Amino acid sequence: MTTTSGHPARSGPADPPPAADPQDTGETDAVSAQDAADVCDQAQDLAENGHLKRAAKLYRRAVAANPHPRVLARALLGLAVVEDQRGDLPASREAARGAVATGDPRYAPRAAYHLGLSLEQEGEHVEAEGVWRRLVDLGDPSYAAVAHYGLARSAEDRGDPGAAEEHWEAALRLPRGSDPIGRLHAATVVEAARDLAGRLLGRGLPGAASAAVERGLSVADDPGLRLLRAAAHLEHAIADVGAIVDPGEGERDAPAPDAGTSASAVELLAGLLALRGEPDGAERVWRAGLGDGDPETAHEVRRRLRRGFAAPEDEGAGPWWEPYLEEAAATATAPALAGELFAVITRMHALLALPVVEGESRADALRAAMEQALRTPSGLVWGADVHADFRSRLREAMGGEDVLPEGWPDL
Repeated sequence: MTTTSGHPARSGPADPPPAADPQDTGETDAVSAQDAADVCDQAQDLAENGHLKRAAKLYRRAVAANPHPRVLARALLGLAVVEDQRGDLPASREAARGAVATGDPRYAPRAAYHLGLSLEQEGEHVEAEGVWRRLVDLGDPSYAAVAHYGLARSAEDRGDPGAAEEHWEAALRLPRGSDPIGRLHAATVVEAARDLAGRLLGRGLPGAASAAVERGLSVADDPGLRLLRAAAHLEHAIADVGAIVDPGEGERDAPAPDAGTSASAVELLAGLLALRGEPDGAERVWRAGLGDGDPETAHEVRRRLRRGFAAPEDEGAGPWWEPYLEEAAATATAPALAGELFAVITRMHALLALPVVEGESRADALRAAMEQALRTPSGLVWGADVHADFRSRLREAMGGEDVLPEGWPDL
């Protein structure tokens, strides 16, 4: 069950029905109170075989017979489920309300469950909250967790944290001792734990989120809960490493960590922030580390930032592209830079490959193709540095003379 959708509305387990032929239902005959239970059996069989219209008619006739309250509650619940499947929500809800009103200990809780989910799915939260309260009053332990989960969501929606906490606790409460837990109860605990943990993480409370996750995992090994537990651990890690990178006011007078520890913390915090989807925060951490007042720390941070670079490090000026690689590493945009480079290479390859494939032999056509290929990177932020690097290398080869015209190769 979720806040907006939840489990598909259903009535819970049903008694096994006898076989019935859709043509032998006696739709035109009056139904006596004594026969209403048999009619419900036939309607259930029809519904399970896809004959929803016929099933609805039979359930209505069973209701009209004014049978024993238990049979009446069953007929109304069956009608609510069938009308919901047929897409007639008003009729479905009317029947479900009638079933709830009977107070039958077996069918009224199922009807309340069905009705509450239906109302929530359509945004009727006020009435849904009333239904959840009624479900609590019905006293069926199998549906208690469902009702409290619905009330917890309602309290969250209206901004009542005290009531929400009370109902969250009740929704996650497990049976005492060795008492078995029902399937619906277990599924509700798992889903409520997921919901609550996600809300707590959004509020910056990873410890409380972890506690909620563990309560859900005690019932079932759920991938969603494991993911939320990992997210809570991530938040704890960010807090721990962040305290090294940027200590609080009360810790600024403590001895500073060594350069290796500081640089490791910068690298880890930046990576965790990028993993959390905060590339701007990751960039700020790298920038702060690179500008650290301790030269040894700043050097170690830069070494870690450049650790994956293909070009070897040296004491002199590195290749022209290293500043762009550093920028991409610090801002978590390396995939974008790689995509940009591959696009340029593909374009240049196409411009040069076409005259080769066509067997072009005219000098002016070949020159035009090469000029187009050379200009391919010009519109990109690093394009000017490609051209400047070639100009510098050519000048050096020519003994210091700059033989290229101004603005080459674009002009």
